[in-house]
Amino acid sequence: MSSEGATAVQQHEIDLSGIDALLEPYLGKRGTVIPVLQSLQEHYGYLPRPALEYAAARMKIPLSRLYGVATFYAQFKMNPRGRNIIRVCKGTACHIQGSPKVAERVEEILGIKSGETTPDLRFTLEEVACIGACALAPVMTINDEPHGRLTPDKIKEILDSYE
Repeated sequence: MSSEGATAVQQHEIDLSGIDALLEPYLGKRGTVIPVLQSLQEHYGYLPRPALEYAAARMKIPLSRLYGVATFYAQFKMNPRGRNIIRVCKGTACHIQGSPKVAERVEEILGIKSGETTPDLRFTLEEVACIGACALAPVMTINDEPHGRLTPDKIKEILDSYE
């Protein structure tokens, strides 16, 4: 994605009005950084900086501590994610059956690379080590729905079926 597209995705307004209710059960308690981050991410779909700043101030936790934990664990996302999460399998069976070409076609159609989100927040593309559906190789999932025995020619039709 171009830096222009990435910036556009990140510059939408963040509504902080619901954060106090999310933070209330954790105020004054130790060991709550991960649950707080999980609550914020569940609320926003990712961890927007203004929400982290507000939470850090409200909970009297250094912002650097929240960022340190959030960036350490793969479950936490620091940027907005698409409505549809595409995971392309890079496991051995899928690789041998052509997953690199499948991934390349997805990137070409969407105009993004693995780990990126389309500017319209329609899709996020991820590569994963194994989906666990080797008999369907090469395989990808969209919102955990498997699509197997893929060829590059099938990708556009599959993507077009998701809003």
